[in-house]
This record gives sequence, C-alpha cells and structure tokens, in this order.
Amino acid sequence: MGDKEGKARGSSSDRMLSVLDRFTAEQPAWTVEALQVELECSRATTYRYVRALVEAGLLAAAAGGTYVLGPRIIELDRQIRLCDPLVIAAKDVMVRVKEEQQANLMLCSFYGDKVMSVHQEWVDPKIESSYERGRPMPLFRGATAKTILANLPTYQQRALLLRYGPEIKAAGLGGDWNEFRKHLKSIRQDHALVSWGEIDPALVGIGAPIFFDEGQVTGSISFIVRSARLGEERIEELRRAVSDAAAEISGRLGMVTSASATGQYVARPPRRLS
Repeated sequence: MGDKEGKARGSSSDRMLSVLDRFTAEQPAWTVEALQVELECSRATTYRYVRALVEAGLLAAAAGGTYVLGPRIIELDRQIRLCDPLVIAAKDVMVRVKEEQQANLMLCSFYGDKVMSVHQEWVDPKIESSYERGRPMPLFRGATAKTILANLPTYQQRALLLRYGPEIKAAGLGGDWNEFRKHLKSIRQDHALVSWGEIDPALVGIGAPIFFDEGQVTGSISFIVRSARLGEERIEELRRAVSDAAAEISGRLGMVTSASATGQYVARPPRRLS
C-alpha cells in the first residue's frame, strides 16, 4: 500500500469512526440525512459509514429512519468492566478502603484531554457526583482530574495550554507556561490533592494519581465527601488513605497488565499497607 493510499484510507476510517462522536445524550438519534449535513459529505459516503457501523454492531436502526448506538457498545462496556487492568487492580483495594474510611471512592482514567470515571465504590448513595461512569469530564477542575494533569509529561501539558489556555486560566491554573508549570509542580508535591466544590458545590474531592510503567500516570483515585463539617483532622486522614491506596493500585497494575496479556491473571486479595 502506497503512502497516499494509506493516508486516504486512514482518513476515511477516522471520519467513519467520528460518526459515533455525534451520538450524545443531547442528540442520541440521527438520520442519514442529518449526519450527511453534519459531516459535510455525500449521501453515498454517509450511508456507507452508517452501514459499516451497523454491521459492526456500533449503530442500530431505530424508529423513523433514525439510528442509535448499537448493542456492540454494551458488549464492549461489559468487557471493560470485567477486564480493564486498571479496574481489576483497583477494585479490591477500593472495597477495603471504602469500608475502612466509610467514604465514597471513585476511580478515573483519562484519554486525550478528558477524564472519565470507570469504577465507583459508594457507601453514601445520597451523595450524587457529576462524575457518572462513562461521562467525559475536563482535565482542569477538581482533584480527580488535576492530580492526573499535574503528572502528565511536560510536552502534553504544553500542548494542553496551547489548546485550552482560556479554560486553564479560568480554572485558576495560570495564564502562561511559567504560572501553569508552577501550579502543576505544587500539585505534584502534595501527593494527594484536596479540591473544594470545583465540580459539585457541596462536595470535596481528595485525589491521588495512579501510575503505570516507570512513572507514567494512567488515572486517579479520589474520595468524594460532603464539605459540611469536614475538619482538618479528617481531611488529613483521607489524604493519607487515598495516597496509600493509589500507591497500592500502582504496584498491582503492572502485575495485572502483564498477566492479562498472557491470560494468566488470577485476582488476589489486596495487600494491606503497614
């Protein structure tokens, strides 16, 4: 395959997969005609994309000539719940720490410029966080996200500042590279970050980063607690607990990933930290 042909095919595949991005909670159903206008391509091309996605189970026909997300996505979500190395490494630790601290815990992963909750262990169902499982959230607000942001490689941080400068400034993280870098360094040095009401006004997030493969940040774990009557002693207790939990999950993650690749992983009880 020549370079030009490869690029053309890659571009076509990218555009086809971008169709899935149009299916949101605000607009969950699309007709071929509406997608054609949205994608700015021919009806034949749009229909070809839709047909391929339907055949793959990623879209499904619905009433009135519309299409919605398909059953293959549900199947893939189940696969993630069962086999995601981050979830496998974290779940037992989260169950134990949730019970020990009697506080809600959330596990997040990130991709591109978004953070997403992939697992939660909740003891207080009355606490409702905006971080629903699978809902993309920005990298610039809340302990859950900022503790990941602060540990990204420098080149990624620079790229984010160039792309999202106004959003970063509005989040109080600095108006230029020097200020941004200083804020991120301070977050890294804290090990566990506390944020008050940055996502939900009545809630506090207390988060720590999870690492994989020589210090590469891959996610975060956070307590989500009510801000009312939350004293300094309790905050410090939760900071230590979430930092220890993140370190334990980081240690388990490499083992889980290596074993998962060979199909040999067997869940083990979590190691208690002294």
